[in-house]
Amino acid sequence: MGLGNEASSSSSRLLDPAPLLPHHGGDGAGKLSSQPKTFANVFIAVVGAGVLGLPYTFSRTGWAAGSILLLSVAALTFYCMMLLVACRRRLADEHPKIASFGDLGDAVFRGPGRLAVDTMLVLSQASFCVGYLIFISNTMAHLYPVFAPSSNALLSPKALFIWAMLPFQLGLNSIKTLTLLAPLSIFADVVDLGAMGVVLGEDVSVWLAKPPPVFAFGGLSAILYGIGVSVYAFEGIGMVLPLEAEAANKKKFGTTLGLSMGFIAVMYGLFGAMGYIAFGDATRDIITTNLGTGWLSAAVQLGLCINLFFTMPVMMHPVYEVAERLLHGKRYCWWLRWLLVLAVGLSAMYVPNFTDFLALVGSSVCVLLGFVLPASFHLKVFGAEMSWPGVLSDVLLVLLGLSLAVFGTYTSLLQIFHSSSA
Repeated sequence: MGLGNEASSSSSRLLDPAPLLPHHGGDGAGKLSSQPKTFANVFIAVVGAGVLGLPYTFSRTGWAAGSILLLSVAALTFYCMMLLVACRRRLADEHPKIASFGDLGDAVFRGPGRLAVDTMLVLSQASFCVGYLIFISNTMAHLYPVFAPSSNALLSPKALFIWAMLPFQLGLNSIKTLTLLAPLSIFADVVDLGAMGVVLGEDVSVWLAKPPPVFAFGGLSAILYGIGVSVYAFEGIGMVLPLEAEAANKKKFGTTLGLSMGFIAVMYGLFGAMGYIAFGDATRDIITTNLGTGWLSAAVQLGLCINLFFTMPVMMHPVYEVAERLLHGKRYCWWLRWLLVLAVGLSAMYVPNFTDFLALVGSSVCVLLGFVLPASFHLKVFGAEMSWPGVLSDVLLVLLGLSLAVFGTYTSLLQIFHSSSA
């Protein structure tokens, strides 16, 4: 679901994924984040390219259902983030070096806990990069229709643009450390906000000229689809423990986090609803492709593509860290990185629709990472002392997450296969 949010390795110490975050050590409290800075860090950690798929999602769910889903997922994500914070605080005396989601998994369930977090984070990171390539290639094929259509997924216009990008991505992803590229996450959010502003302006002008018919509520499969995209859009749980550790006023961290999540939810809802209300059934999977053909529209779309192109190596870095730790004795391995980049590229060629893929990732990996694991960790840490309502809430959250993962993944796969055969 964001650009700065996805670089949230469970054990990475090489890359600061949120450039506004100071590093640990040194002056101590003098380097901790104030509440406004924490608010900004949460915004950077969550908001990303997934927002551009929200109008299409609203065209499936309906404007009212989509808005309700976004607010509900935001509240549930905030709750699960605070579960992780509570677990870390409870275990602080016994495990004082818990600095990440993976560290917490190791403290709660030892090796299997870290493995579960690492696996979900690697899958989510790689999936985000697949989404990047889908976005870039579809946008470029829309802006520059220079290639003839092909029924072969490896030779389609989208695929040819991906093939053209791969040599450059192989070079960028061969760089051992990418700290210098980390500031792109700030630039990413600036570009995203600029794109949102342009799209909202276009939405208003189109709607005023000719309001299309819209509906408020869709069917059950559309609701599951909307949940997947919403979970993707709010994915940033891997950053909550570093954010809380860097907060100067930890007692007010929950309030700051809640305000930031609420602000993002309202912004997402406005953007999704306005995009759908403006274009109706003609809303495309990437809302920027609904814009006109003027220079401003082209500049916004190219800016997003360039931004994602250079952000992809940063987002892949946690994948390399885990892969090299498990498969190459924690040593740098260029050919392993190349294989992973090629796998991501090939995956992007076979997925036809950007937002369909967001729904799949959100329904599968992000639901497990954002809901199931936090509730499981909280149940393990606090289960012996909680009353039955507390235990029941954690159990129900785990069951809800697993149910959404199963049914949401199923409906998302059906939609992808339907789009592929269409």
